[in-house]
Amino acid sequence: MQTAVTEYPVEVPEESSRAFVANYFSGIDLGHQARNQCFERVAQQISRHPGGTLPDKLSNPADYASMDRLMNRPETTHAAVLAAHRRRAFEKMQACPGVVLLLHDTTVLDYSKKKSLKLAAVGNGNGRGYLCHNSLAVDPGNREVFGLVSQILHQRKAVGRKEGVKSKRERQTRESRLWSRAVVDLPPTPEGKHWVDVADRGADLFEFLATEQRLARACVVRSAYNRRVRIGHDGKGEKRLLHDYLRALPAVGPVHSREMYDSQLESERTVGLRVAHAAVEILPPHVRKGQYEKKPIRAWVVRVWEETTPAKGTPIEWILVCLDPVTSASTAWEKSVWYACRWMLEEFHKAQKTGCRVEDLQFRTEAALQPMIGLLSVVSVMLLNLRQAARRPDAKERKASTVVESIYEEVLRKWRYKTDRDEMTVYEFYMAVARLGGHMNRKADGFPGWLTLWRGWQKLESMVAGAVIARRRSRKIV
Repeated sequence: MQTAVTEYPVEVPEESSRAFVANYFSGIDLGHQARNQCFERVAQQISRHPGGTLPDKLSNPADYASMDRLMNRPETTHAAVLAAHRRRAFEKMQACPGVVLLLHDTTVLDYSKKKSLKLAAVGNGNGRGYLCHNSLAVDPGNREVFGLVSQILHQRKAVGRKEGVKSKRERQTRESRLWSRAVVDLPPTPEGKHWVDVADRGADLFEFLATEQRLARACVVRSAYNRRVRIGHDGKGEKRLLHDYLRALPAVGPVHSREMYDSQLESERTVGLRVAHAAVEILPPHVRKGQYEKKPIRAWVVRVWEETTPAKGTPIEWILVCLDPVTSASTAWEKSVWYACRWMLEEFHKAQKTGCRVEDLQFRTEAALQPMIGLLSVVSVMLLNLRQAARRPDAKERKASTVVESIYEEVLRKWRYKTDRDEMTVYEFYMAVARLGGHMNRKADGFPGWLTLWRGWQKLESMVAGAVIARRRSRKIV
């Protein structure tokens, strides 16, 4: 047993806290205490140096070798790595007194350059990799991310061009099943709690909506198709096309001004929104394209739109399908606020790819690659939470040491202000990191993007490493 304990030597600076592991991986179980301890050290080390390739994250050769051995152990699987994190996320969801949103979406992880991995086609067919379907639990009140409650690494299966409708419907590897698979694997909403699935247009599938209804889950899904619906819930209403019907309805209530994220501008802007809503029954397609009962789905639909075309950016129009009741203008606005949180999942994907460089992993086998994808995805949750902390209303009063290690704040403060002063706030800290990365901190520049923040963070990492070495030397001299 002694050899197992010494199998994974990882040197972590004594200044390192264990906050990341305690908050995101508490109770990790890889079948042996030595493996658990090694994983915790590796995870903590990567959380301190999330940028760059794995050799950048684990610059000590002994640390890298230990990580490599650990990831190649049969006990270290994608599911085992995420199990502890999921438990921790569900604990946070249970403790939340209000609504919890479960944001669902799929992104592509491209490993085309890694020839030893025999992965399926992605994108237009020329790339190789995974469809990574993520489900993120979020508090819509303060935009805190509780965790990654589901992650499916899916490989497309080649099928014949002449595959029939029935064969496609029954095929278990069908890509459109990802949405239903994700929610089926989640625990039911506890009594007295309000958990809501939120998804973009990719989830506008009758099969997914029927699955949500069967599981008695609440959901808000952006409509992609001008579906046939029957007006009202009594089964006697007029049949109409959904989008045409909603666009003919008058707005209810006054114009609402709100800061909204514009994907074209990649920043937030102030918009004036109107809202309309109705109760409908969604009629099943003439040709069944999934596995469900051919019965209408009772739903509520909401249209949110921008009446004035903006000078820059894309005019906003959302048509939302809800299995959560919408009986007034206030509940319609509530659903729009929930859907507006969906952009956080886009930011999470940027954290995966730009922040943690998850697509730059160089493992030779899927067995080693997949658990590291899981680990880096959880680190991405931490990074997203750190970035969200700078957007919260209390960011200009909250101390930076509540979200980052104190040595990072201290080093950055001395660089930014050159004189002794009180600890920086969360907002001051992140704007200073962005300044290190080349952001000018002007109001017109907006909130710094991921690339700018990462350039600054990498410089700060080097500065902190130098400060740690200086402290060690001073202790030896004393």
